[in-house]
Amino acid sequence: MSTPAPAEPVRITSDPADAPDRFARFRGWTRGVLVANVVAQIGIIVTGGAVRLTDSGLGCSTWPHCEPGSFTPVLHEATSIHPYIEFGNRLLTFVLAAVAVAVLVLVWTDRRRSPEYRALGFVPIAGVVAQALIGGVVVLLHLHPGWVSLHFGVSAALVWFSAYLLHRHGEGDGPPVPVGPRALRVAGWLLTALMAAVVILGVLVTGAGPHSGDTTVGYRLALDPYLMTRAHSATVWLFVAVLVALLVMLHRLPRREGADVDALGGARRAAWLLVVVTLSQGLVGYVQYFTGLPEILVAVHMLGAGVLVWATARTVLRLRTRA
Repeated sequence: MSTPAPAEPVRITSDPADAPDRFARFRGWTRGVLVANVVAQIGIIVTGGAVRLTDSGLGCSTWPHCEPGSFTPVLHEATSIHPYIEFGNRLLTFVLAAVAVAVLVLVWTDRRRSPEYRALGFVPIAGVVAQALIGGVVVLLHLHPGWVSLHFGVSAALVWFSAYLLHRHGEGDGPPVPVGPRALRVAGWLLTALMAAVVILGVLVTGAGPHSGDTTVGYRLALDPYLMTRAHSATVWLFVAVLVALLVMLHRLPRREGADVDALGGARRAAWLLVVVTLSQGLVGYVQYFTGLPEILVAVHMLGAGVLVWATARTVLRLRTRA
């Protein structure tokens, strides 16, 4: 009588990377979803600006409902377009939330990547929740300019982190390697700091001016709009000066020391794109100032602010590579 062959031992692995990838069929969508996240984060800056510029901030009088007892605008004889503009902006939050959930799933479950990269997948969904709560406070405090300004500032930060996540997706998980000398990195840090200052001062200019909120609100930020505008403009010129210095260094680098040709070319292209975005944004800013701040130009300037944050992040991140 033959002895039965011993059963194949059960193989137990503790390495998460060896676990089956449940989302393997969707993994190719990751870059597209991350691009959509950047676009949506910039888009909600524009729709939020539309709410402000059309004086629709209190189109929905409460939060989380639009009107007491109703999540949607309530029709009556005196209904204007304002509730629909504000409600439309609120609906876009659900689009952002859907994209953020997709980002979280595709990034966090990618066990081929480092834990540091995967943790970035939580940033968009955390940002959506934070913005929803801040938006609620803005409405409940009847559009206090300070909270309105914070609302925009958080949106700008989310554009930066979304650009960072998109860039990290295209990199490896090795340690960052600079494409050039320390001076390049210093220029990148200065650009980042100046970009933040430009955005913050731009927010203060708006908060002190005629487009700070709803026309029914009788107060704005207690700041001199002319002084804030000059400070904002001066910071932009400092930003341009550092950007020019960065371009000069990038173009002189091959004659001074060896460098990764592909990485250097990418850094140059990113910097030139930032030049185009910066000059375009500056042109719109000066035109709107000298033409009395027409709403359409202010809206274009807000769109440009989001694009400027993205382009700055892209330029700074191109100053190093990862294996």
